[in-house]
Order: sequence, then C-alpha cells, then structure tokens
Amino acid sequence: MTPSADLIQWDKRHCWHPFTQAQTAPDPIPMASARGATLTSVDGRTFIDLNASWWVTTHGHAHPAIAAAIAQQAQTLEQVIFAGFTHAPAVNLATRLSETLGGDLDRVFFSDDGSTAVEVALKMAAQYHINQGTPRHRFVAFRGGYHGDTVGAMSMGQGSGFFDAFQAMLFHVDLLDYPATWLGDPTPELREALVLSQLDDYLATHGPQCGALLMEPLVQGAAGMRMARAGFVQQVMERCRAAGVLVILDEVMTGFGRTGTLFAFQQCGDYPDIICLSKGLTAGFMPMSVTVVREPIYQAFMGEGFERALAHGHSFTANPLGCVAALASLELFEQEGSLARIGQIAALHQQRLEPLQKHAKAVRPRVCGSIGAIDLRVADGGYGAEIGPKLKAFFIEKGLLMRPLGNTVYLLPPYCVSDAQLHQGWDAIEEALDTLL
Repeated sequence: MTPSADLIQWDKRHCWHPFTQAQTAPDPIPMASARGATLTSVDGRTFIDLNASWWVTTHGHAHPAIAAAIAQQAQTLEQVIFAGFTHAPAVNLATRLSETLGGDLDRVFFSDDGSTAVEVALKMAAQYHINQGTPRHRFVAFRGGYHGDTVGAMSMGQGSGFFDAFQAMLFHVDLLDYPATWLGDPTPELREALVLSQLDDYLATHGPQCGALLMEPLVQGAAGMRMARAGFVQQVMERCRAAGVLVILDEVMTGFGRTGTLFAFQQCGDYPDIICLSKGLTAGFMPMSVTVVREPIYQAFMGEGFERALAHGHSFTANPLGCVAALASLELFEQEGSLARIGQIAALHQQRLEPLQKHAKAVRPRVCGSIGAIDLRVADGGYGAEIGPKLKAFFIEKGLLMRPLGNTVYLLPPYCVSDAQLHQGWDAIEEALDTLL
C-alpha cells in the first residue's frame, strides 16, 4: 500500500472534513509540502494554489521570513495565559495594527478565527449599549453575507442560506438587500439607491433599537464573490453613524490586501466602529483573529465592577507564535511591495475577463484587487449548483486548486503568484466554459 493510499484510508476512518458530504465526495488528496504558490501532493503531483488555501495565504506558502519568526519564538515563549499576563509579540502586534488601521481603532481583542472575531464583535456591540444605559437588541445585516459558523455569526449570516438546519438556534436579525455589481453593469446606482432607501426606512423605524450593522465591505465572499462599490459602503456607514448604530466590518476575507488596499474600508472614506480580522492576519501560518474597536467603545467597559467588563476569552488568546507570524507578514507587505503586486494581479484579471464579458455562457465578470470572478450561465445557480463539483474536479485534473462557489468561478491567489500561473487559471476557466456547459 502506498503512503498516499495509507493516508486516505486513515483519513476516511477518522477525519470529518468541513463543508463536505463525505458519502459522495471524492477521496481527499494527501498533501506533502508547499512553497510559494505551489502545493505538492504525497504522490508527487503539483497544484497551483489559486484559492490561497481558503483565502488565508497571502505572501505564499512556507515563506522563510515568517517560518523563521515562528521558529525563533517557539524556542522562547510559545504560549501563556493572556488574562493577567502580557508579552512583547502581542503588545507589538496590537500597536502595529492600531497604527496601520488608523483613526481611533486603538483597542485589539485577540481570538482564534474569523467566526469568533465576529462573535466577539456582536457581544461587544450589545454590551456597549447596555453599559451606556441604553440597551439595543436588534442587529441588521445584508442578504448573502456569510460571517462564520458560531451561533451569533450564523445568525448574522442566515441570509446566506448555509444554516437552514440550525434555524431554531438562531436569533432574529433584520436583513437588507445587497446591491451586487459587476464590470459593465448598466444600473448600479439604481440598486444602491433602492438598498439605501431600505436602510433609511429601517433606521427611521428601528434605529433606536438597533445595536449594530454588520457587513463584508466591497466583497461578499462565500455568497459568490458578490461585489459592491466603495461609495455604497461609505453611505451605509454614514447613515448608521448618524443613527447611533455601530458599524461592524467583517474584513476576515477582505483584509490584508485582498481588495487592493490593506483593508477594504480604506477605499470607502470612513472608519468602522469595530473591525474583524483573521485569515490573512498571519499569512496562513497560524490560526488567529482580532476584533479591533474604537477607543470610546473600549472606555464604555471601564468601571469598578466586573459586570461592566467583557466576559469573553479563549485559551489561545494572543498566542505568541501567531503574533510573531502576523508581525512578520505585515513587514513583508512593505518589503515585497505586495500592494503593487496586487494591482498587477487585478490588471491581469481585468485583461482576461474583458473578452468573457461577451461569452454566451458567462455573466457578471468582476474584479476587486486580487479577486477575479465570473458566473457561469446555468439553470441552477448558487452554492448548490450541479456544475460546482464538476468544475472542481476539472480544475484538479488541470493541476489547479480552484474551489468554485457553485456556478461562480474565481481566482484569489497568494500575492507571489506569477503571471503565467494566473494565465493557467484563466485558460482553464475558458476551457471549462467551452467543454463543460
């Protein structure tokens, strides 16, 4: 029995994979190593990672600078409780993030992944209003938004359609439409105006009871890389601020360069009250997230009694290994000119998508930073589209890690990807359009 077959056997015996129907899914591919934008399997096959390994890998796999920072830290302090203790990696990272985010986003709460970053934000928003003596118990979000898999995050993302089995567990959330747009869209202003009118009506009726609005700025990821214009996001934030509704931006996916700027909100002319970051935070090396808040929100938790404190925490809060990985990653953005490279990636996406705007089997081509996406014209669109598994298998056969979202195909690569590797991805998409549909 080969090592690969051995791994598959024991995997199928003991492992439970995410977002997978094990009864019908093909065998998982055992991986052995990775470098840059290339993954290598146990049996020697190579795959170009055009999915950034579920949107987490920024500078490339096994980047030596980040690996070295983690190795050095592991020999001195690998973990310590963060309640009553602190350490230089956490302090340095919190300081660096605050300086980089700007405004008065000065207070950093560490946790483990994107779902918990959102969960923390919701609890902060709710308790903030309670501590102010003006409880607000309503929340509002956008249809299609996906914010994670914990109960609070699922509640805010129930408009995504992923969580029907858990409906009885979820709390009520008010939902607004989302004005998705694309290259060549003739009427984005009309859809934006309709949604902003919905928001105005909502705030006029429920504003005093609404604690916070949550949204993914510029791109709804899991909904199929649905994109909105920066001006729309800015107007949403301005309206909420005028109504005393906190704005929580879920930048778990859009943060750390994905949309062309280090953070998506930097294109939108305003600051959120709370921002959630994960995925690219540690460049894909370590599980870590942060929820960062404006100073006045933090100050609302100050008091003589514990009842005003945020009663929330995680065993691995501010893990030193994750902190040094994040610090090394932030350094690489400057040293390697990552944002300039993302601009080049966006231009290549635009170049390859332009002819597809007239393709009979493709609709809604769109680009935002390192993300290029297009929808295949099929009868059953959405995450459960029949074409999805066929596309995934097709790309794997081509040596490409591309994980379609139903009938949406997209490229979201690590920033070290070469132009040739990107062209391979787009060539495969064009071939799929001509052979699978």
